Amino acid sequence: MDFASYAIDLVAVLLLALGMKGLAKVRTARSANGLAALAMGLAVVGLLLQLQPGPTAWLWIAAGTAAGGIAGLITAQRVPMTAMPETVALFNGCGGMASLLVALGVALFQNEQADLVARISIVISVFVGAITFSGSIVAMAKLQGWLDTPDWTQSSLRHGLNISLAVACLAAGLALPADPAGWPLWGLVLASTLLGIGVTLPIGGADMPVVISLLNSYSGVAAAAAGFVVGSQLLIVAGAMVGAAGLILTQVMCTAMNRSLVSVLFGGALGAKAGGSVGGGGDEAGYTRIVSCSPEECAMALESAERVVFVPGYGLAVAQAQHALRELAKLLEANGAEVTYAIHPVAGRMPGHMNVLLAEADVPYEQLVEMDTINPEFPRTDVVIVLGANDVVNPDAKTDPSSPLYGMPVLEVDQARQVFVVKRSLGAGYAGIANALFELPQTAMVFGDAKAVLQQLCTELRSQGVGTKTPVAA
Repeated sequence: MDFASYAIDLVAVLLLALGMKGLAKVRTARSANGLAALAMGLAVVGLLLQLQPGPTAWLWIAAGTAAGGIAGLITAQRVPMTAMPETVALFNGCGGMASLLVALGVALFQNEQADLVARISIVISVFVGAITFSGSIVAMAKLQGWLDTPDWTQSSLRHGLNISLAVACLAAGLALPADPAGWPLWGLVLASTLLGIGVTLPIGGADMPVVISLLNSYSGVAAAAAGFVVGSQLLIVAGAMVGAAGLILTQVMCTAMNRSLVSVLFGGALGAKAGGSVGGGGDEAGYTRIVSCSPEECAMALESAERVVFVPGYGLAVAQAQHALRELAKLLEANGAEVTYAIHPVAGRMPGHMNVLLAEADVPYEQLVEMDTINPEFPRTDVVIVLGANDVVNPDAKTDPSSPLYGMPVLEVDQARQVFVVKRSLGAGYAGIANALFELPQTAMVFGDAKAVLQQLCTELRSQGVGTKTPVAA
């Protein structure tokens, strides 16, 4: 039976590696996700063959599997793209809680059989799992708008509180291997849970992409530790891969925002006063040179444009305008224009948010161009349309040393010949500062809901015959 479980684990590890490799591309992501799910299913089968649970345990396993499967199916069908960051945060929390419960189960009911490695793994799994769960729930609540950032968390009081909780976790963790089922276990659970809340609560909405990546890494570390607890090779491998990938992504997010991980976790909360939201909000800045235009005027510029770049932001997701954007792009392509989409690493509310949003509208993956690749192309671009993005296109990040964004890599849309910014208002982005792009001579504001504006553009272009005539060959 041990040979069968090890063989199944080996196959599962190979399938998981193939699945994670396939997730790197949009075309293969769906099938790759299926492979990864199959790998995890095989891992469960292998573990059950190894443990050989009794009839009562089988009933609990079947009930849990059914409940989890139904919950996952309902979630996948009902959660809109705008709520995907919250869903990812919740899934991270579920992963942390699962690892925590596995460690608790072994500590409470099998502590006599646990060796030193398993007991140390229990400490890590409980500590990281509890932090991941509570931190993810707080992140989800802040993203959903259910929870604001309390004023006291922006003072030095929070540092003293978090340090005290960390010391309590250390003391309980050191005592836990000697007494796996005693007071240190529950002390570690409580202190770690509170520490997760204490660390995540002060973090502002602007830093949420970093927080989600970091929590994803935490869930992987907790899973790997749980793998040592129960002796699952796949859980160890999968947890290590997720933990490492999450850390790499966290560093990428920090670089893209010109923020260090230390400043995110322990510094001032960027965007904290916006109620934890990302991608918009705040009072309108005192602009003096704003030029606005109608969708009809914007359509006239698009009709003659040879190269058009769309810059999607969270406003596009809020308006659920990705399908209208794809429709507009098709009209422009039929008119002979070259269309691309400029993707900033932290556009939206989680890593890859815009990629997923546009993929839902069947935007060709080749048209999604990363920041470093698209920036040199802006000087030869006829029209740029910014849809709900704000700070990631602010030229002050390059030119104004006094700006909070200075040094942050941004999309250099100010180099284009004509820029149209589609926004509901002149409200500030998550950094809470004015956007110098709005007052440049080549920039015009198109005020309104992104979906409504894009639909008006499509209607106006069709009235001009765009999309109904054969494009002239170059």
